[in-house]
Amino acid sequence: MPIVKTVSRAVGQLLQSSGCGCGISIVPVRCIGVSPRQVASDAGFHSVSFSESDHPRVLITGGLGQLGVGLAKLLRKRFGKNNVILSDIRKPADNVFYSGPFIYADILDYKNLREIVVNNRITWLFHYSALLSAVGEANVPLARAVNITGLHNVLDIAAEHNLRLFVPSTIGAFGPTSPRDPTPDLCIQRPRTIYGVSKVHAELMGEYYHYRYGLDFRCLRYPGIISADSQPGGGTTDYAVQIFHDAIKTGKFQCNLKPDTRLPMMYIDDCLKATLEVMEAPAEALSMRTYNISAMSFTPEELAQEVQKHVPELEVTYNVDKVRQAIADSWPMNFDDRNARRDWGWKHDYDLPELVTTMFSFLGSDSRIAQAN
Repeated sequence: MPIVKTVSRAVGQLLQSSGCGCGISIVPVRCIGVSPRQVASDAGFHSVSFSESDHPRVLITGGLGQLGVGLAKLLRKRFGKNNVILSDIRKPADNVFYSGPFIYADILDYKNLREIVVNNRITWLFHYSALLSAVGEANVPLARAVNITGLHNVLDIAAEHNLRLFVPSTIGAFGPTSPRDPTPDLCIQRPRTIYGVSKVHAELMGEYYHYRYGLDFRCLRYPGIISADSQPGGGTTDYAVQIFHDAIKTGKFQCNLKPDTRLPMMYIDDCLKATLEVMEAPAEALSMRTYNISAMSFTPEELAQEVQKHVPELEVTYNVDKVRQAIADSWPMNFDDRNARRDWGWKHDYDLPELVTTMFSFLGSDSRIAQAN
C-alpha cells in the first residue's frame, strides 16, 4: 500500500503542475482483489436487453476526450437525451454541459463510480478514460494508474451490477512481432508501450470476466481515429488530424512520421457507428469479445496528396519523432476485420477521399480552399 500511495501522490502532483487534460484525476488508489466485489463466482451470463428496459441507461467515462462527446450525441438521438450521462473530471464547455446530463466521475474513486451507477440505474457503460500512446510513454506511472487500475474498478462495478460494458482497444495492442499486413483478430500481441500493454490487459481481463462471471464485455480495436471537432491529444496517429488544421491556418504542415508509414485509419462517424452496432448486436451473434474494425489504410504522403487536392499550395515537410516513429513501426499496417463484418454486419462508409472532403467541410471554408475549389 505505501508504494501505491507514493505513486498516486506523485502523479497527482504531476497533474497539478502540468495541467494534464487526460480525463481522469488521481486519488489514493485502493488495492483491488482478484475477484469482483460482491459477485458470485458462479454468476450466469446476464446482459440488459431492450426487453428488460425500453432503453439502456448509459454512462460514458472519460467523456470529454476525442470520442465521448460524439458518442453521447449519437446515443442521445437513439435512446433519448436523459438516458445518456457524459462524465469526466474536467469542466465541460457550455455547449457540452447544456446538451445533456453531465456528471463528475473519477474512475479511480471506486465508491463514487459505484454510487453513480446505482443512483442513475446505469445498464450500459462505455469506458473511455485512458492515456494515449505518446502521452503514456512520457508518464508511465500515470498511464498505469489510469489505464489499468481504473479498468479494474470499472470491471468490478460492471460485473457487480450486471452492466453491458464497452472498453475500446487499439492498433497499439499489437507489437513488432505481430503480423502487420494484415493483422488478424487473434495473433501474437507483444506491444512495447504502456498504452498497448494496458489495452492487451483490458482485452484479456474483459474476456476473463465474461467467462468467469458472466460479464457482457464488448471491445473493438480502433484504428487511428480522425475527427474535425477535436484537437490532437497525444496519439501517434494525430498527424492525420493536425494536417487539416495546419492546411487551413498556415498552409504548412510538418509531419512527425516518415512519409511511407502506413497505418489503419477511420473517420469518427464510422468509429461511433461501429461502437453502437457492436453494443446492440445480440450476444449470440458474437463469436468473440474483441474485434478488429477497419475502414482505410494510408501513409502521411498519401494523405498529404489528397489534402493538396483541396489546398494545392500546402507545403509538407517531415521532422521524424523517433519515439512516435518507433511506436508506429510496431503497429499494424492493415487490419483484418472479416470477423466483425461477418458476425454483426460491420461496414464502413468513409474512404480517404470522402474523409478529406468531410474534414474540410466541417473545419470551415478558407480563402485557400475557396480558390482551389
